[in-house]
This record gives sequence, structure tokens and C-alpha cells, in this order.
Amino acid sequence: MTTKLTEIKAAFEARLASLKDTDSLEQARIAFLGKKGSVTELLKDLKSYSGEEKREMGQEINSLKKTIEEKLTAVAERLRAAELEQLVNSAEAYDITLPTDLTQGSYHPITLVRRELEQIFLSMGFVVEDYFEVVDDYNCFEALNIPKNHPARDMQDTFYLDNGQLLKTHTSAAQNAIMRKYGVPVRAIFPGRCFRNESIDACHENTFFQMEGIMIDKDISISNLIYFMKTMLSEVFQKDIRVRLRPGFFPFVEPGFELDINCLICGGTGCPSCKNSGWLELCPCGMIHPNVLTAGGIDPDQYTGFAFGLGLTRLAMMKYGIRDIRDLNSGNLKALAQFHN
Repeated sequence: MTTKLTEIKAAFEARLASLKDTDSLEQARIAFLGKKGSVTELLKDLKSYSGEEKREMGQEINSLKKTIEEKLTAVAERLRAAELEQLVNSAEAYDITLPTDLTQGSYHPITLVRRELEQIFLSMGFVVEDYFEVVDDYNCFEALNIPKNHPARDMQDTFYLDNGQLLKTHTSAAQNAIMRKYGVPVRAIFPGRCFRNESIDACHENTFFQMEGIMIDKDISISNLIYFMKTMLSEVFQKDIRVRLRPGFFPFVEPGFELDINCLICGGTGCPSCKNSGWLELCPCGMIHPNVLTAGGIDPDQYTGFAFGLGLTRLAMMKYGIRDIRDLNSGNLKALAQFHN
């Protein structure tokens, strides 16, 4: 056995000197430490020994095995270092003094408008909240005084899921949760993505962004609503914007209005974005219906409030002169690169 150990040591040292690459290294490992390797065979032969001799031979073989493993590891590290050095030396020379392309990405125009609006409303004492995109029927409809037979609850307009939940059709779906979270008084906005089963054209998309806002306190009136809306629009566009209020029916507000702004793309002369009317529907709004306040745990005899659902997508179109709403979801990086925060 001792003679075999000496022969294996000598054979390994000779093999070690000839290792030039990872392939030869692996072959050497198999030859000495593999399942049929010479060291492994010595360990198998130990069963033919007994007592003190077996113990001593076992120690010598394990010592040899450890030495071989350590030397093979050292060679592997040396070969990896050599490969890395060769890779570095063969790399194309690069002049670090050359000017580089500093083109940076940019935020999506809807994101820019959303962040700007959040800062405006924060400065007016509002809090910014978030809400789920998948909601239940109660929060999206029942809590908002929308009856069972209302067209908005039809599957032709709303995306229903197999579990009975649905994709949020409007940011108003968060009203009940916000009322119950803050109580009164409350000033809050909650932007988010909405989904409706609509035909897509220049001014309609099945995926769009809104920003809901509510303000509830004692003696809140329509005058407060108009003030906040005009202040917000003046800040966004940095100029006075022509607006008009039209009577509108929405189950969750009474009275209800449609807030339109003069189309900034065509200057009011008419274009596809405004359906050639010169006006663009921007914000359904009104005084929160007493039934909605009650559902939110607020006494409608003591408190009043207003709510608005601002169309972030259409507001971005007006601010940046985007004529076709489909461009916002096109993923055209060249088109989106013109917007900078």
C-alpha cells in the first residue's frame, strides 16, 4: 500500500506540471479523485486491512486526497486568472476621454401630469391615496348609489372576472374606503388606472387613467368645487382656461355636472379629439349624494362634500397637444422621448 501511495504522489506531481487548461484539469481530477480514480481505489482497498494498520493507511490516503484537492483548486484559480487576463488583454481598446451619448429616458406624459397634479393638490391640503385595480361590486357600484339595473354594470361596459370581482371602471370605486379610513373632514385624491369595454378610437381607450378627488366637511358647496377645479387647471396649463359646467346625471352625485375645457389642440375650432365640438369632456363632478355619504359612515345632515373624476389621459393630451389617445399606449419610444420631467 505504501508503495502505491508513493507512485500515486509521483504520478500526480508529474500530471500537475502538465496542466494547461480546464479540460486537462478536469481529466486529472477524474484520474485521481473520480469514482474509478487511483486515490478512490486505494480507499476501497482499505477493507482488506484491519486494526491499527487500517487506521494508519486511512490517514495517509485521506492526507493525500486532501493535498491533491488543494493543489487542483490552486491550479483552477490560476487558470481562471489567466483566462481573465487574456480576455482583458484581447478586449478592444477604449478611449475614456471620448464624449458619450448622454441620452436619458423620460417619464410617460401621463406620469408627468399625475405627479404635477399630486403636488398641486398636496399644496391645497389634500392627501394622496392609492387603491386596487381589481375591486368588488359593492365598492365599484353599490356604495356609489348605482342601482342594479344601471347600464354601467352591464358586461358590455365592465370587465368581470370569473371570481365575481371586476376591473375598476372608475376611480370612484375608492370613495367608500377613503371615507371610512379618514372620516370627516377629509380632502383626498386617489389617481389610478381604469378599464372599460369600449371601442378604441382617437378619443377613447379601454385602458385609461383618472384621478378621483373628494372634499367633505361642513358647508361645502359647488363654489368650492369650481374654485379647486379652476385653480388646478390654471396651475397645470400656466394660463387661464375656459371651462363650462353642464348638468350631468351620475348616481353618486346630486347635483351632478360635466366639467368641459376648451379644446387646446384645435383652440375650440373642432378636431377629432374633441369630436369637432371645440370642447373636451374632462371631469364629471358634483356634490356627493347623501346615500354615498351614508354608505361611507358620514352623516349627510351634518356634512356635505364634492367629488370629481379627472381624466388624466385627456388632460395629458391637452397639455402636450396629443391628438390621438392611442399614441399614449402605443409603446413608441421615439414619440415618448420628447417628454421630459
